Amino acid sequence: MTTFKEIRGQLIRSVSSDPANPQVGEIWYNNTIGVLKGYKTIDAAWASGGNLGTARYGLAGAGTQTAGLAFGGKTIPGALSSDTEEYNGTSWSEQNNLSTARTTLGGTGTQTAGLAFGGLVPPGNTASNATEEYGGTSWTAGGNLGTAKYSAVGIGIQTAALSVGGRPPSPAGLVDTEEYNGSAWTAGGNLPVAKRDAEGAGTQTAGLNFGGIINPNARTNTTEEYDGSTWTSGGNMNTPVNSFAGSGTQTAALAFGGLDPFKNQTELYDGSTWSISANLATARYYLAGCGTRANGLGFGGYASSGITTATEEFTDTFNAAQTLTTS
Repeated sequence: MTTFKEIRGQLIRSVSSDPANPQVGEIWYNNTIGVLKGYKTIDAAWASGGNLGTARYGLAGAGTQTAGLAFGGKTIPGALSSDTEEYNGTSWSEQNNLSTARTTLGGTGTQTAGLAFGGLVPPGNTASNATEEYGGTSWTAGGNLGTAKYSAVGIGIQTAALSVGGRPPSPAGLVDTEEYNGSAWTAGGNLPVAKRDAEGAGTQTAGLNFGGIINPNARTNTTEEYDGSTWTSGGNMNTPVNSFAGSGTQTAALAFGGLDPFKNQTELYDGSTWSISANLATARYYLAGCGTRANGLGFGGYASSGITTATEEFTDTFNAAQTLTTS
């Protein structure tokens, strides 16, 4: 029988506590708890979370994986929703509704300081310029957008946000960027090309806009980075995509889902390059997301089975100590 020493050229160490800074591939025996352990790389993966209380698509999201916020959307084709739900890392709970039901709205912020703006509102699914602010229990009116729009990207926090692109009542996309200071929207630097149904991540002074539809009606894989005044080109996504979800920062972003007709692909951005990662379990479009690249949250959307309540939690690749077994 071949021994570990013959394979690796060294004996397994017996220690009273796990090493403080182990290397990937290192193995040791913890004699305090009587367990053989090793330090290994854990692959990126999506795992099931608690279902939304109300199935919907075209909704918006804010917050983190363990403190998420879902608001707006459509419950059935043609029926707009004002529902707000909070996620605690395990389950969703109903909260006070938006003042106005809306879908394909922009959203950003945190669970206790969320921001909703634009979207399609009744009657007649008209584009809105209205902004609402969430304080952790209820929504109140904020300053109006300069341009009524829907399918725009939301980036940042409640008091320092971006609205990027989108579309007016016509099919054409917008180059518009608007900046919010907690009370009013003002014009920012224009996108290099009009976009709608894209996604975003980051902050007001370090924003990221990626994917979407460009005129006349083509999916794109382009990425733009914002420095607080000007957009410049970033690395292209691997696949053109629209009506998907995203989260993270300008240098560590997460993109997932989309329309084609139902996508489950996940991509990760490191500030210059997009890479393919683990697929969603449920392929869908018009879903919402929040969180970070390392720990993202995706929920709702339209799947092949119809409108879904499904929530999934993403964990990026990481290194960790694991108990070793014979299986």
